[in-house]
Amino acid sequence: MRPYQRLFMIASPTLRHTPALERAVAIARATDAALHIAVFLEEGDLLGRMAAGTALRQSMEHDAWTWLRDEAAQLRHDGLEVSCEVQVSRQVIRDMLEHVEEMQPDLVIKDVHHESALRRVFLTPPDWQLLRDCVVPLHLVSDMRCPLPKVVIAAVDTLHPDSQHTRINERVIREANGLAIQCDAELHLLHAWDVAQTQVADFGAGAVTMPGFNSEVRRSAQLAFEHLAEAHGVPETHRHFISGPVTHAIAEYAGQHRADVIVMGSSQRRGAAGLLGSTTEHVLQHLPCNVLAVRGQQDN
Repeated sequence: MRPYQRLFMIASPTLRHTPALERAVAIARATDAALHIAVFLEEGDLLGRMAAGTALRQSMEHDAWTWLRDEAAQLRHDGLEVSCEVQVSRQVIRDMLEHVEEMQPDLVIKDVHHESALRRVFLTPPDWQLLRDCVVPLHLVSDMRCPLPKVVIAAVDTLHPDSQHTRINERVIREANGLAIQCDAELHLLHAWDVAQTQVADFGAGAVTMPGFNSEVRRSAQLAFEHLAEAHGVPETHRHFISGPVTHAIAEYAGQHRADVIVMGSSQRRGAAGLLGSTTEHVLQHLPCNVLAVRGQQDN
């Protein structure tokens, strides 16, 4: 994997320092990557706040530019290559995705909102859409233990040996390893074994399990996990084959081991392949941790 060359930070319209901004700056410093910071202001929201919509738009846009220019000037003074922009948009999600398509950054970084009282992450509509449609790795930041990640966990699925899961597993490990190397962080490999996923459907009679079936499938998944770890040079002490419902197990493990980033697969597809994307979304909602979502390649 080539070193990061360009990072795209989607800054909060609240115009203040956030965990994602700290993370973006830290990664840019560690990798010498160029950093582009953009603020997207939704025109519909601005015009709906008061009758004098044009005046409000101009005021909000001016405030955003003032804040961004000050931030960029300070970062350039510290030696970073920084560019910035403010965009007032009627379709924020579409414009964010178009920016990604045009820029082709190595990483997109954005805040999500962590509701500490509920220990949940609040995903806005742009977050959901970016998770499904962003064509480059998307780093959603909700919590900050240290600006530069020190523990990166690649969450893979070796239970399903189909080509879709295999491709996503490979890309998850590649992106996690690239981030870990560039940030001088530890790379860990994780698989959550959920016995419920091994049940065989008995049409019209619920689910049944053949004698020994679960243990055989578990052995097969664990062997595939070990082969995957060996192929990518992950040491035995950094391999974690754990048991439990996938979302809960991943969230609990990452929380207990103070993971800075958990790298997971995401998919546009529905049905069985869509499980990867839905698991990522559920983990994000329940885990006070930072997620790096990696899109799998589309089948033709």
